[in-house]
Amino acid sequence: MSLAEHLVELRKRLLVSAVAIILAGVAGWFLADLVWAALSEPVLEIAEERDRNAEINYTSVSEAFDTKIAIALTLGIVLSAPVWLYQIWAYFVPALVAKEKKVVLGFLAAAVPLFFAGVFTGWMVLPNIVILLTGFAPEQSATLLTARVYLDFALKLVVAIGVGFVLPVFLVVLNVLGVLSAQAIIKGWRIAIVLIALFTAIATPAADVMSMILLAIPMIVLYYLAAGITWLHDRRAAKKTARLESDALAETGSDVG
Repeated sequence: MSLAEHLVELRKRLLVSAVAIILAGVAGWFLADLVWAALSEPVLEIAEERDRNAEINYTSVSEAFDTKIAIALTLGIVLSAPVWLYQIWAYFVPALVAKEKKVVLGFLAAAVPLFFAGVFTGWMVLPNIVILLTGFAPEQSATLLTARVYLDFALKLVVAIGVGFVLPVFLVVLNVLGVLSAQAIIKGWRIAIVLIALFTAIATPAADVMSMILLAIPMIVLYYLAAGITWLHDRRAAKKTARLESDALAETGSDVG
């Protein structure tokens, strides 16, 4: 494909993904109130269990509407994950042979449950992070959170962890495409652990060491799992190449004879 054809294909994939996100966002609009109520529970828990003034405030006329839109859009991204993950795979399909397509499709099929698993993990650790960070305030103080800022914090945490869980799948895809070897992935384990630690530090507050550890452990396990899969793939590819070369030499020898 030419550069122009690649750009047209990319535009097509982005358009399909955008339409899927918008349609899922419409469904997310009707779920937004339930999600916002669940996200607000940690703040209510601070008020009830710690006997402190804690509440979420709207500081502008349109902030309640903006908050609901943001939740609906985020739900659209999460609910439409199977579609846009497939579009990422489909964009690379023309560069693959039939056998590679099956392999990559199988591994990208794992990206969907991994993404949802990451989102669920982020959702589970969110209350602990909110309670921990607000706990540094003096007992006599009030916790008055702006709806927009609190929602931005919560959604970034949840979605970022979901994306983090998917990244090892793309290591496998790059390996199948021949861009990244298993040896490079295995040798880069120190860098990978540092990057995972940085990612968990950004996605969660640095003070919450336990949440960082809980997030880092499954990501490290997924990284090593991806490394093992790529090692098996490279080993099979090397055996196949050696067999083809041996057959070619044998055929050349018989022709000379």
